[in-house]
Amino acid sequence: MEMDWIWGLVGGGLIGLGGAVFLLGNGRIMGASGIIGGLVDGSGLSNAAERLVFLLGVVALPLLLRPLLSEAPNTHLTSNIWVIVIAGLLVGTGTRIANGCTSGHGVCGISRLSLRGLVATVFYILAGGITLVLFRHLWGMI
Repeated sequence: MEMDWIWGLVGGGLIGLGGAVFLLGNGRIMGASGIIGGLVDGSGLSNAAERLVFLLGVVALPLLLRPLLSEAPNTHLTSNIWVIVIAGLLVGTGTRIANGCTSGHGVCGISRLSLRGLVATVFYILAGGITLVLFRHLWGMI
């Protein structure tokens, strides 16, 4: 089995575990965009420490696991910084429009059999596929 598939499986398992722990620990859905959004717009200041610890874990865990790896997984990410910045802004905008992100709708929503989560997931997967075809295969940008 290729290592890319194994890394995807491990990452998906960790996201699912994180979502389950977050839900069991405080009774709320683990949506990364909502956690960040609550800090940015001020609506989540009552539990800002919890939100910051979550974000710290998202950043720190890969750094802590790095010494255990013989080589870093290849992300196949473009070296064009503007493509990365614009993509990040578009993803952030999309998650606000959809009232959730892949962790909220895809992982936590589908696992709770939420129709809204299922519909949102279908549409963002479809949008991602169309974007990839356009930007990589037709326009050669990524």
